[in-house]
Amino acid sequence: MVQKINYQLVLNKELKKITESGKTPLLFLHSCCAPCSSYVLEYLSNYFNIILYYYNPNISPESEYKFRLEELERLVKELPHKNKISFASAEYNENDFYKLVKGHEKDPERGERCRICLSHRIENAAEKAVLYNADYFTTTLSISPMKDSQFLNECGKQSSEKYGIPYLFSDFKKKGGYIRSIELSHQYNLYRQNYCGCVFSKRNTIPPVVKVE
Repeated sequence: MVQKINYQLVLNKELKKITESGKTPLLFLHSCCAPCSSYVLEYLSNYFNIILYYYNPNISPESEYKFRLEELERLVKELPHKNKISFASAEYNENDFYKLVKGHEKDPERGERCRICLSHRIENAAEKAVLYNADYFTTTLSISPMKDSQFLNECGKQSSEKYGIPYLFSDFKKKGGYIRSIELSHQYNLYRQNYCGCVFSKRNTIPPVVKVE
């Protein structure tokens, strides 16, 4: 059996090293939505200047994509942060996703289709991070209890080696991160969707959740 790595401990060591260096590196942070980004931004903006990157071709329909994007932009404006947070987003192109997962339309949730999607978004973030001359890249995805942090970090490691940029290993659900994200969602009245984003995940959900009151 492969021993699981505690990626929060790995992150703690890296943040300690950054603090001791006295420098503020640039982090290219892939984001899936505002609720998942809330705690991560609150936490990491103490150590990094951040470029928050929204790239999620899996999200459907386009109106959902745009609404999540608007919520993320609003969060960046309203959330207090120690260091600079800027924003970048990709154009909506759901065909990217459908090409990737062709032949996997009937896969179960958290199966191979999801792994292909997650891996692609992390690799895309690594590629873009190089263009922005970032010092690190990572993703907010590990804050979700529904995501496998071991798999996400392995994807990050592979993309790091491919593109030559350090990946910030993490498991943001740890240290009460997921609970804090819920608290911040209430505080900022963020829209918390109840499906990952793609048409396949939506089929397995109840009607969409609206903004938290």
